[in-house]
Amino acid sequence: MASFMGDLWSSIFTPGPTPTLLIATNVTFAALQFIFLALLLATYSLHFVALSIISGGLWWSINWFAAEVRLAQQAQEAEKEKQEGDDAKTRRKSPVRESADSETETEALVTKKADKPSAVATGSATSGLLPTARDHKKRPSTGAEGSGYGSTDSEWEKVDDTRS
Repeated sequence: MASFMGDLWSSIFTPGPTPTLLIATNVTFAALQFIFLALLLATYSLHFVALSIISGGLWWSINWFAAEVRLAQQAQEAEKEKQEGDDAKTRRKSPVRESADSETETEALVTKKADKPSAVATGSATSGLLPTARDHKKRPSTGAEGSGYGSTDSEWEKVDDTRS
């Protein structure tokens, strides 16, 4: 009993439905159904029938969800094994690997771009480095004083002058 309680406590912090947690859940719902039956026989109240149906539905849905999670985990494991098998085949076919110490695709792309001498020499934004001041082009100003506003009072005056 002590090991079951220890397993139950550790299964609370383990992701996914563990067997210990499912056993505890099923025992708890069975005890609840027994209590509802005893209360129904003692009081003849139909409320306990309704509560028993609701509890039974919840009990079934928890077990259904646990089974679906188990199936999804098995599918993920099968996909992972298939992917590892495909990676092993790919490694055997291509003797030269791009970067053995790269952990992500992004790191590999930045490394490839940084290895190009033309991109590093120009300092352009495509080299994976931060853009420099010369990479930015100044947009022409549309305002009277070059403030960058799209519309000013002086432009409206120009429109009025052209109409008259």
